[in-house]
Amino acid sequence: MKFSARLYEKLQPIWRKNHTHPFVTGMGDGTLDREKFRFYMVQDYLYLIDYAKLFAIGAVKSEDTKTMGKFAALLDSTLNEEMSLHRQYAKRFDISEEELEQAEPSPITLAYTHYMLHSAQNGTLAELVAALLPCMWSYWEIGKELSQIPGAAEHEFYGEWISMYSSEEFGELATWCIELLDDLAEGKSSKELKRLEEIFLNTTRYEYMFWDMAYHETMWPDEQVDE
Repeated sequence: MKFSARLYEKLQPIWRKNHTHPFVTGMGDGTLDREKFRFYMVQDYLYLIDYAKLFAIGAVKSEDTKTMGKFAALLDSTLNEEMSLHRQYAKRFDISEEELEQAEPSPITLAYTHYMLHSAQNGTLAELVAALLPCMWSYWEIGKELSQIPGAAEHEFYGEWISMYSSEEFGELATWCIELLDDLAEGKSSKELKRLEEIFLNTTRYEYMFWDMAYHETMWPDEQVDE
């Protein structure tokens, strides 16, 4: 069994918690409060700025030009396609470019992105991929699941999100990262594989915390958003 398949099988309990979070299911059935999604879009915009840096670090740590080029393409895709979706959504939710650029990250956004960047900067390329993969892989799966709900992909506010992350193009990016992790895990010691599993588990946990943060619009304790 490939390393990614072992991870996927072992971490199903927390993986499924992400997929069944009320924020996610609310996008699928269209009942999610717009203010919660608005909060999410601002925080995810900030998240993507740091997430894109992981691909830049990946290019630096790559040992061949093909992998380097793929990370460069992922960096371009994140900055110019995924973040473009956020800016388009921003207009629908009356979020100005100034608000996006001046927004402050929540504690969870800070913790999540700093953990990934720490793993990427101080670890191996395999550790970097283990850190970034849960986000990409779970978004692809969530997008595909939600797209199977009648009318979900056509929803006025959430349909474009669902369509993007369920797309064949996004799936190809996720698949490449999954296969790269498997390649990098080949020949690793049990200690090294345990480290990769730990990182993957932690960022999977952070995925749940990010959904939960967005659902409750959680900022710092003295700066809570009134519900």
